[in-house]
Amino acid sequence: MSISARVGEYLDAQQIKYDVINHYKTSSSMDSARSAQISPMKLAKAVILEDHEGHHMMAVLPSINKIRFHRLSEDLNRDFHLISEHKVYEMFKDCQPGAIPPVGRAYNMDSVCDELLDQQKDVFLEAGDHKTLIHLKQEEFRKLMADARHGRFSGEVYH
Repeated sequence: MSISARVGEYLDAQQIKYDVINHYKTSSSMDSARSAQISPMKLAKAVILEDHEGHHMMAVLPSINKIRFHRLSEDLNRDFHLISEHKVYEMFKDCQPGAIPPVGRAYNMDSVCDELLDQQKDVFLEAGDHKTLIHLKQEEFRKLMADARHGRFSGEVYH
């Protein structure tokens, strides 16, 4: 499958320069980071949220972190929760389950980006399957997340 066609077209249309990194098939973003030999702090994952009015938003955060819902809801003055896996599969039919690219605009979705990713020299994204990552230099990641709201809303999950 490699990179999602929808994401590839979006990145190309926005003139965002990226590299494609292949790795062994994995079942989680943490395993993808290990397989690609990158820090899990540099691998951005997408989490799809819904607010109290039924609006969807993509949260983009380091793969090693977990959303602090109280902080995000407070910062955006909205009450967020995770949407069901079934809804996620319907929204991202061009992607394998669990490999959603954190590129909200490609799916006509607003995004919020954790500031921890803004501090990374290089950022890697799930590409839509479990064998491919997208590599962006920070300048390109900044362009990708230009219209996203940025804040500090996640914390590290200890393994």
